[in-house]
Amino acid sequence: MAGINSRGDGFLSAGDALGSVFSLNVPVPGRVDRLAAELHPELTRFERIRERHTLLAKRFDTALDDGADSLPRLRERLRPLLRGVEEIDLRIAGLDYFEIPTRGPGPVVYLAIESPDLRALHRELCDAFGAVAEMEGDDYVPHVTLARGGRLDDAADLVGRREIDPIEWTAGEVLLWDSRYREPAARLPLS
Repeated sequence: MAGINSRGDGFLSAGDALGSVFSLNVPVPGRVDRLAAELHPELTRFERIRERHTLLAKRFDTALDDGADSLPRLRERLRPLLRGVEEIDLRIAGLDYFEIPTRGPGPVVYLAIESPDLRALHRELCDAFGAVAEMEGDDYVPHVTLARGGRLDDAADLVGRREIDPIEWTAGEVLLWDSRYREPAARLPLS
């Protein structure tokens, strides 16, 4: 149901309130970027349009886990957890929005992701590293942010009238994202 969730986007900035600079992301295929480009004219009414598209699997918060601040330690802690994970099947099911995100301006318009595999990985990572309150665990909503800020009526209108064809893909790797440099710091293959 549109508008009842309250989450932010998957990127952390260097000045973010969370204690970490790393997150684990699932790469999205070029088809997602093409869909976002197709939707771009309809997103111009929002304050910020996301140019880079990613799918957050887990934030690493040093306030929850002091081993989450070092890339080598984090990578080594992730390897055994990812060893049993096969490829992740994902599906973009449609457009939706968060009315009031946990962080940053709302509304947040996004591509809704369906993936039991991703949800299972997220739960396992939360068990190992802790869950960021109001964003992870039971509050986790897999999504690809398209735009944020602006009028709630515009988000409701766009989601209510715009149909998109589902996009399905399989991810064979995940990325450790470094928010300081806004780029992947490591690629980790899945089994």
